[in-house]
Amino acid sequence: MTTTTMRAISQDILGGPEVLKEIEVERPTPGPTEVLVRVRAAGVNPTDWKHRATGGMLGRPPFVLGWDVSGVVESVGIGTALYKPGDEVFGMLRYPYGHGAFAEYVTAPARTFARKPGKIDHVQAAALPLAALTAWQALVDIAGVKAGQRVLVHAAAGGVGHLAVQMAKARGAHVIGTASSAKHEFLRGLGADELIDYRSVDFAEVVGDVDVVIDTMGGDYGPRSLRTLREGGVIVSLVLSNMTEGLDAQAEELGIRAESMLVEPDYAGMKAIAALVETGGLRAEIDTVLPLEEAAKAHERGETGRTTGKIVLTV
Repeated sequence: MTTTTMRAISQDILGGPEVLKEIEVERPTPGPTEVLVRVRAAGVNPTDWKHRATGGMLGRPPFVLGWDVSGVVESVGIGTALYKPGDEVFGMLRYPYGHGAFAEYVTAPARTFARKPGKIDHVQAAALPLAALTAWQALVDIAGVKAGQRVLVHAAAGGVGHLAVQMAKARGAHVIGTASSAKHEFLRGLGADELIDYRSVDFAEVVGDVDVVIDTMGGDYGPRSLRTLREGGVIVSLVLSNMTEGLDAQAEELGIRAESMLVEPDYAGMKAIAALVETGGLRAEIDTVLPLEEAAKAHERGETGRTTGKIVLTV
């Protein structure tokens, strides 16, 4: 007899990692044009622990967090022609309200997912969607990065940063990254052309004539980054609180375009990411792999701020 329940990691209150607990919930059923995916691995992102602690855009719990999924199609809803049961897929659940990846099964519109590249496993695939789509949409859709341009990526060894470095290189850009000196060798291996140790040097004093800045940090990184950009350049902020009217006004005075974004589900973007993986132009660095039931430990690890690449839960 097929079970109708599944394991998931939930919380009843906001707080530290200790509020996360394993529960049994009803297994979802795919609606029209949706797929039911058996989760093999789920990526962990900073937005997970921020929502766990503050509720973020989700409000009050209970809720099951997680947006990154790699798994196998279990069943499909009426009208779904893209996938069949048994297909391996990966993708990002709709951000922020489609959360729920920290579970044995998820449902989502079929075009949330792309076919998992055959050359990587589910752990590698689960590390990609949210961070890679964020980098792709910032670099390609918003900034339109082209060969020969100079791109500055902040927190270049982080989840989004290390993927943005590779994508910018794949598009022929000259890539500059900020990161602690201990991570410079890793980033050179990904193709970074110049590296700045933010702990000992003010990047705004040593970098100039930049075409694109990817700001993953917020705070004073936005205003300082404006000093590195040439006229006609663009700064894409991934921290919405950083896009104050003051920064917009400063950018406009300098002839710089300032944009902010939240990542969106993106079938075309996921297929482009999969193609880049297949050609060897993109790989996710895996910092830590833990089983689903150790989600709290994954959050603890992530919140240290000392990870290189991504944390992944296996299911």
